[in-house]
Amino acid sequence: MRLLFAGTPEVALPTLEALHASDHELVAVLTRPDARTGRGRKVSRSPVAAWADERGVEVLTPAKPREPEFLERLRELDVDVVPVVAYGALVPPAALEIPRLGWINLHFSLLPAWRGAAPVQHAVLAGDEMTGACVFQLEAGLDTGPVYGRLTEPVGAADTAGDLLGRLAEAGARLTVDVVDGLAAGMLQAEPQPEEGVSYAPKITVEDARVRWGDPAFAVDRRVRAVTPAPGAWTEFDGARLRLGPVAVDTDGPALAPGEIAVSKHSVHVGTATDPVRLGEVQPAGKKRMDAADWGRGHQHTDMRFA
Repeated sequence: MRLLFAGTPEVALPTLEALHASDHELVAVLTRPDARTGRGRKVSRSPVAAWADERGVEVLTPAKPREPEFLERLRELDVDVVPVVAYGALVPPAALEIPRLGWINLHFSLLPAWRGAAPVQHAVLAGDEMTGACVFQLEAGLDTGPVYGRLTEPVGAADTAGDLLGRLAEAGARLTVDVVDGLAAGMLQAEPQPEEGVSYAPKITVEDARVRWGDPAFAVDRRVRAVTPAPGAWTEFDGARLRLGPVAVDTDGPALAPGEIAVSKHSVHVGTATDPVRLGEVQPAGKKRMDAADWGRGHQHTDMRFA
């Protein structure tokens, strides 16, 4: 089958590579326009665009996929189906109707759970023990389309959102190729999503990533892991922001009030509403990551506390 692939970030690359290596024809990619990133605010290509540039694959970068020029090019490409992984823009009905088999989306949750932009982060934040991925028919509703295939993946006790997303991206790539193969053979029938079990996963903001020391230790641990690596957990110390890597709940640690800091030779503990947590790596503003114990020794004084 003739494929247009739609995706933007690095997490889309495993599926893009798997489809490119399959028996189907990748005729072009659709991705978000070049954007300014990093401290230098340099204009850069998306990971999907960079991948396609290296291989001489046509790249389409409309500001919005409802633009007449894009819709006309989509008709000219005469694709059978558009696989989507984290494209990052709303696809209008006018575009959905053009490919013979429509658009199919790889979503990193067990739909109808965690519909929305940040399913993996919310699964970790909620303490889910099991999650997965689905390939479903894209339609006008928010992740509401019927499902062609799904897979499950356990959430480990120490998994960050990045860890889990990496595994789901690899497994989801294989699932997407299987679905495209099935569609090509005319052997797949999508099943409607259940009406029960709907939950939503809105985008995680920087404020969402701020640690709430008044929460129980398990909730602090989940929040930190859910926002690692992006946008990154943080707290405030002496009026400045301090980024935090994953923490460890320490049931045998010192008794501390929420946000109170205890520095020893080899560790830094912080109080929560229940047990303290032991910090791993920290990153002060404008500096490199460092072991929390090294940071703590450089700031040790009485009444140390995180805001």
